[in-house]
Amino acid sequence: MQDSVTALERCRKPVIASIHGACIGGGIDIITACDIRFCTKDAFFSVKEVDLALAADLGTLQRLPSIVGFGNAMELALTARTFSGLEAKELGLVSRAFHSKQELDEGVRDVAHAIATKSPLAVIGTKTVLLRSRDLTVDQGLDFVATLNSARLLSSDLTEAVMAQMQKRKPVFSKL
Repeated sequence: MQDSVTALERCRKPVIASIHGACIGGGIDIITACDIRFCTKDAFFSVKEVDLALAADLGTLQRLPSIVGFGNAMELALTARTFSGLEAKELGLVSRAFHSKQELDEGVRDVAHAIATKSPLAVIGTKTVLLRSRDLTVDQGLDFVATLNSARLLSSDLTEAVMAQMQKRKPVFSKL
């Protein structure tokens, strides 16, 4: 099960979580493995495992502290307290909290579309660097991104991006 949840984080493409209604226990495990999280204001969340005499074991306890801060993660995991979509936004668990499911769906679609218009190499590279940099010093992270980008300097995506800028048009990138 742990590998199944971690597969979301390891997916080369960005994974967007869209939450409305309840997100409890394993739901928190899943969304913390996602790259971007949005919800409705009336969504509610709970790290529920402690109420079941268990420690969350699919990634919440490993991922949540870097998302909401150690103290907030500790309090939420130890109390199993239910919190709202608005509080999830305040904590940084979600990027945005929408008024309705329809607005949520539109917001998710807009973000997915915005990402889809970018160079696939740049999107994958950015996700890779962000995930890898969590475990590196700033200097190590800078070395990693420099190495990654040096391999991409000869890509057709870079040429297309520059040409599109010069020609004042939207770039058209090849799929990976």
